Amino acid sequence: MTKGKFNPIIGAAGVSAVPMSARVVQKIASKEDPENFLLMYAMGPNVAGIIGSAIVAGIIISMS
Repeated sequence: MTKGKFNPIIGAAGVSAVPMSARVVQKIASKEDPENFLLMYAMGPNVAGIIGSAIVAGIIISMS
């Protein structure tokens, strides 16, 4: 599926706790490899989690 390496910890940043979950991912990744910088890559799923939460909240509110 991917043509290269990927870091599966990025998926942990997909919760809607901006920017805390992205920072946690960065700290965990830097413990394994101090030269590993994932913060900006973790912010992508982080923002997507916020957008998804807002859409679902809108749907739930409109159904009430």
